[in-house]
Order: sequence, then C-alpha cells, then structure tokens
Amino acid sequence: MGNVIDIQCPCCSAPLHYNPKIGKMKCEYCDSEFSTKDLKKISDASVTTTSVLENHNEDYVSYNCPDCGAEIIADENTSATFCLYCGNTAILKNKLSGEFAPDKIIPFVKVKEDAILAFKNLSKGRPFMPRSFNSSKNIEKITGLYIPFWLYEVDVSGTVKAEGINVKTWTSGNTHYTKKDFYNLLRTGNMVYHKIPVDGSTRFANDIMNALEPFHFNYLVDYNHAYLSGFLAEKYDVKKEDAFKDAEKRALTSTKDVMLSDMGSYSSKVIKDSSLNAQCVGTQYVLLPVWMVNVKYHGKYYIFAMNGQTGEFIGDIPLDIKRVVVCFVLVFVIVFVLFLFVAFVVHLMTGGGL
Repeated sequence: MGNVIDIQCPCCSAPLHYNPKIGKMKCEYCDSEFSTKDLKKISDASVTTTSVLENHNEDYVSYNCPDCGAEIIADENTSATFCLYCGNTAILKNKLSGEFAPDKIIPFVKVKEDAILAFKNLSKGRPFMPRSFNSSKNIEKITGLYIPFWLYEVDVSGTVKAEGINVKTWTSGNTHYTKKDFYNLLRTGNMVYHKIPVDGSTRFANDIMNALEPFHFNYLVDYNHAYLSGFLAEKYDVKKEDAFKDAEKRALTSTKDVMLSDMGSYSSKVIKDSSLNAQCVGTQYVLLPVWMVNVKYHGKYYIFAMNGQTGEFIGDIPLDIKRVVVCFVLVFVIVFVLFLFVAFVVHLMTGGGL
C-alpha cells in the first residue's frame, strides 16, 4: 500500500506548487506563500490507498487523486506525477520512504520559462533543423524532473609510475640533431574526493547527465516532500554498490591526472604503471533538478535537457533531410546558371557570335 500526498493551500485549499523564483510554495489563486518547513506537516497529511497493476513485465501503480477522485497511473520508478484532470501534484510517498527516502535535494532555481527560452534558442544557427522540432506542442511538453543521484566520498591512495621525455633539437652546418632524455617518474599519495555524482536511474543516459554538470552541492538542503510539488520525480533503480563503479572510475582517472601533472615539466609524460586503490567512505542519496523533453522525429527520440540549477543545457538536434536536399539542389542550380552566364559573357567578349 502507498500514499499520495496532495499539497493544498491552507488558506483556500487550491493546489500549491513550489516556485523556484521565490524559493517558497505559492498559491496561484490567493497568492499566499509558504516556506517548505511550514508545510512539512501538511505534506504528510492527505493520503489515499493504492493498487498495483500488471502490464507485461512492468509494474504500474494506480492512485486516486485526493481532490477530484481521478485515477493516476504511474510506473514503479515514478515518485511524483500530475493528475491529468485537475492538475494537482501527486507525490507517491511510498516511493520516497525507507531506503528510497532521499537524504538531500537541490530545489529548482530555473523556471520553465528559462527552459523554453533555451529550447527555442536551439534553432539559432541551425537552418536545417526541422520546423516542427520546436513547435508549441513540443514546448509544452518541457517538464521539470527531479533525477536520483548518488553522491560518493571516495578515498584514493597508491602509486603512479610514468616516463618523462625531454627533447632538444639543434642544427650544426647541414646536420640536424635531436636529443632525447628519458626519466623515470614516481608519485605516491592519497586524495579524498567529495560528492562525486553518479546518475541513479537507468532511464537517463550517463553521458547526458554528465554533460549537465556541475551542480553546486553547497546548495543541497534537507529533503522535503514540498519541493516536489509541481514537478515530476524518479526514484533510483541503480543500487549504490553498482553505481559506485562509475564514481571509482572518475576518482582513479582524476588521481592519475593530478599525480602526472605534479611530476614536473617535460616535453612529454606517459603513465607506465599505476597501483591505486579507491574506497567509498560515504554515500548520499539526493534528487537533482533537470528540465527535460523528448521530441520524437521520424521514429527516433531526441533529448533536450537543462540543469534546473545552473541553466547549463544540451540538445540533440536532428537534420531535416528534405530541407538539406532542397538547399543543395537550389545552390547547385544557382551555381550552374551563374556558370552558364559567365561562360556566355566571356564568349561574347572574346568575339564569339550569338
């Protein structure tokens, strides 16, 4: 059994949504504002029961909206969603309790208008982008989503061996000389990394999430259900033990780079061997804000995503092949006509007849 949290305005009972611009919950009807701390008790108040549905190999959960009674369907990894009828936020409390309860959260700073502007700007300098890509229909699909991340504290210690090469060249008479000096380099040390982020959901490609970094983790706050009001959220489906492999790889790579750069100045340096050990000394489960939309074009999905804190964004933009072909043909025709015209003028100027 699970719980749906419906956050309502204490003054007029209208839906409350988190407003990133003011950092508070705001009622769109009576303009009342509340801090997330003030609404903590309210967010734990309204609950309804759930039932689990089976659809092929995927579990779905149905919830009854506390306001209008409509049925809300969500898959097993969704933590917050919307009622399609009255628009109220449904926070699926059972998805965010126990082992799935986040430790911290970075609330949204960038609002939907910021994401829409960034999405529209994708067309600038891209004449072959399909006109339908940034249509109003796609713009309306841009959604604020809290994505689960693991943050790791990693302790790395060990040794890195490298070869340094200094190259000197000179010329004497007609002879050119090159001298190479080789050096054995060694560094042993210990480094501690704080808050290495790893995406905890298989829904989102790691390269996309990595491209949205950095998030400023000094703005992490204690998790509160109220921050999810007005947004969607996912729970992790990658265990922290499995996700640590990515954090370990990043920590080891960074350690090698730091040790190599500390070995002095040479014409070139190459790592020959390393013996490094990475240990996880701490883990946090957090939710990080992302604005996102998937646009389907010719049977393929193209992703636009924006960091909901910093505004950093990426966009996978398709090419309109028809427009490319038309443009190529048009340019070819223009060039061909100009060539014929120039050839005709040259023919006349050299005394040729009509």
